[in-house]
Amino acid sequence: MIVNKSNSDINTNTTLTSRDGDNHPISTESSAHSASNRSTNVSPQTQLQTIAKQFAIDGALIPIGKQPLLEERAHRRERLEQLRNQKNLESIIKRANAYCSGTDIAERVDQDWFNNYLSLAQGISNKTMQDLWSKILAKEITHAGSFSHKTLKVFRTMSIHEAKLFAKVCSIAVKDNSKKNIRVISGAYYKPGLLNLFNKKRRQIINLSEFSLNYTELLTLAENNLIFIQETESSPLVKNEELNFNYNGSPLNLSAKKANCILSFYKLSPVGTELANLISDNVDEKYFQALKKQLSYHFNIHD
Repeated sequence: MIVNKSNSDINTNTTLTSRDGDNHPISTESSAHSASNRSTNVSPQTQLQTIAKQFAIDGALIPIGKQPLLEERAHRRERLEQLRNQKNLESIIKRANAYCSGTDIAERVDQDWFNNYLSLAQGISNKTMQDLWSKILAKEITHAGSFSHKTLKVFRTMSIHEAKLFAKVCSIAVKDNSKKNIRVISGAYYKPGLLNLFNKKRRQIINLSEFSLNYTELLTLAENNLIFIQETESSPLVKNEELNFNYNGSPLNLSAKKANCILSFYKLSPVGTELANLISDNVDEKYFQALKKQLSYHFNIHD
């Protein structure tokens, strides 16, 4: 039985792990880029002119007598765009090749899927995002059907900031044994009854905002179709009934101390579940200990 509710908050410090074993923080390039922008000390007008020239759309800013023909300017812009797209795709392919195994058996990639992939990936120049797109391609070659067209479209519209928010969610999410259901546990409680109605510990809430992801950020992810914003619940458990999860490689096995115990959580959407495969396991030990402490009021916890 699933019951809709609302409310909650979150954190993480997720890294992308390359095939050579090096860890690459998902925020590194973006932070460096922002710092660089802040230190340039140029006016908005100067920055606009620089960008316009870079993308070959500065023709109207050139004195009329020195302007190339409009047709020439259009051809130049198209040519530069083609070169940027080509460079982006080759960079992604090179990265994907490093993630591909030389021993695993590849599956035949659907040509329509690949054409759609290329059309969406060609405009990606951010190196961190290119790395994620290369992981998508490498996994699709090994396991065809891992990423749907819908997932690719959602991912294409994500900013680096939204990708970092999603990485936070993945760093505190738990998976069931099938790895097809990914949840962020938000609390647990006993169904109200005569014996526990006034027990202040009857409901335990995981304060996700203490781990740097608040409800507003959850709304942002929901708008990107990565999570369901309404909180859901498990069916009431019988005494000693077990729930078995995996938290970023660490087991989290729960057994209800009493009957009518209920676990509440946020679920990742099907799109979010597919994209979660891009995020490397990264245990937040502080969060994991806080989670187990809160759940211990209602569950026996076994590693």
